[in-house]
Amino acid sequence: MTNDLLLELMQLNEEEKLIVNQKKKKEVKKDLYTTQSAFVIEGEKFLGKDKMIEIRKHTRFIDFPMHRHNYIEINYVLNGKLKQKVGNERICLQQGELILLNQHIYHEIEASAEEDIIINFIIQPQFFEFIFTFLSSDNMISNFLINSIYNHTQNGQYLYFAISEVKEIQDIIIKMIEEIRNSSLLSDSFIKLYTGLLVVELIKHSNKLKQNEENPAHQYIMVETMKYIDVHYQTASLYELAEKLHQPHYALSKQIKSSTSYTFKELIQEKRLSQAKQLLLGTEMPITEIVERVGYDNISYFYRIFKNKFGVTPKKFRENKVD
Repeated sequence: MTNDLLLELMQLNEEEKLIVNQKKKKEVKKDLYTTQSAFVIEGEKFLGKDKMIEIRKHTRFIDFPMHRHNYIEINYVLNGKLKQKVGNERICLQQGELILLNQHIYHEIEASAEEDIIINFIIQPQFFEFIFTFLSSDNMISNFLINSIYNHTQNGQYLYFAISEVKEIQDIIIKMIEEIRNSSLLSDSFIKLYTGLLVVELIKHSNKLKQNEENPAHQYIMVETMKYIDVHYQTASLYELAEKLHQPHYALSKQIKSSTSYTFKELIQEKRLSQAKQLLLGTEMPITEIVERVGYDNISYFYRIFKNKFGVTPKKFRENKVD
């Protein structure tokens, strides 16, 4: 970390200036963070159109009451410390440490002092879908990500990494902060790349991890399922997957539904529509070719499920650049 970076982040931003100048009781202005009556911080307040990741400095000098997010958050202590209550546990993160919080867990944060510089990473859960291909099946982060993306049972979960002495991780995070600080046309791509590298490094240093839940007994099967779908979504078959995993197809189907709240067919459809969306926004490929590319041979059926998912036809979606 450079002195210039720390000095810059020490400066009060506009929200902090208002807090410092408040003469009455200091309270968070919730409308800056949510449109809901419950305190659910919304990623849409910070993420621009089509952005999956944003990095911002945590607002100092004020307590944040009990809340959760509709996104995955990483709190990283660049300088000083961060005291918070996560679920029912009190945690004090020291300089160089970080914590991942999924969108279901509630936490409250004590007011940070002037020297406490905390960096918040705001990440849409869907960003992590492509990472499954590169993950081994037996790790706690895989469980965390599957719970965050697909688990609809509202299970709160966090992962606390005491990695202040791990130079590789510290270097990656500083590069991410610097990329935001000196933004360029390629910054968004670099941030995504660094986030993927960060996940890999955290897995490598899982001996420095603390968490609030044990891995599900069948985590291996679920991670392998997601990796299979990611690679074979055009032609994926439950029977083929069951054979690969040496599982009865009916038992595998039941487990997928129990773990993700989606059927196998619905997971395939979600992946195909996600790929179609990327092709519509990022290429000039004819829609009929896109339909075939993602694994459908019935154009009418594709149009119907696409409109049900995104609210407009594929043609309108491309014309309007709908998110």
